[in-house]
Formats: sequence, structure tokens, C-alpha cells
Amino acid sequence: MNIELRTATAEDCPRLLELIKELAIYENAPDEVTVTLDEFVAAGFGENPVWKSFVVTDGQTIVGLALFYTRYSTWKGCRLYLEDFLVTESYRGKGIGKLLFDRVVQEAKERNFNGMNWQVLDWNKPAINFYDKYGAGYENEWLNASFTKEQLSKL
Repeated sequence: MNIELRTATAEDCPRLLELIKELAIYENAPDEVTVTLDEFVAAGFGENPVWKSFVVTDGQTIVGLALFYTRYSTWKGCRLYLEDFLVTESYRGKGIGKLLFDRVVQEAKERNFNGMNWQVLDWNKPAINFYDKYGAGYENEWLNASFTKEQLSKL
């Protein structure tokens, strides 16, 4: 394998969306990815970018991604929020996830953030086992709440 870790570019966005859709399928939510490519590119590389991503390639193909942004907690201060973390199925178990996750942890340290947050589905045992190796803590009292764009328009 010719593995390379690098920061994502705007040109990577079509492949990143493919991987994000792969993750949504794995998480039993294939219809939940509604962002357009244009919206995705603008949010990452437009006038006011809100996300950054590291990718791992095997030659020319992106086989893993870690997409994150700054989260601010009034209780904890600035924290890195890992939104999406995926290694495509045929590349799992080869150390690519560790390479990506370690780079995200390094980013949080370099930015002197007060911590790092992410979500994992309670049934995703492979992911939980992976995070357990890092000594991750889990919160069980908090429920995720959200509005869709349609719901917002009605408020």
C-alpha cells in the first residue's frame, strides 16, 4: 500500500461525499445525507470555511477521512468536534483509522483546545472498541436534539 495522510482540498469533496454517504449507509441512515456538493465545498473552502478534514489516500484514491470543526462549550471552552471519521470497508484493520485519529488528536493539541468530542452509535461495537483503546469517555445522560431546515423555516 502507498498510504499518504494529508489535509483535504476542495478537489477532494466529491470523494469525501461518497465516503460520507458510505458512512450513512453503515449507520442505517442512507437518506439523511442531503447536503449538496456545492454546499459542502462552500462550507469547507468558501469565504468562511467551517470544517477541515484529513484524508488518507492509497495512491490516488481517498480511503479514509476525518472531518472536524471547532466547537465552543461555555463550560469547557474551545474543543475539537470530530463530525465524521471513516475508513472505507476494504481498508479497515490496516492502521489507517489509527493514523487518522492520531492526527486529529494532534490537531486538537496543536490548537491548544480543551478537549475533543465526537459521537458513536451505541451499537457500533467496532468503533467503540477502537475508542476504548484510547481511553475515551462516554456520556449517557445527553440526548441529541435537532431541527431540519424545513422545521426551522416553520418556526
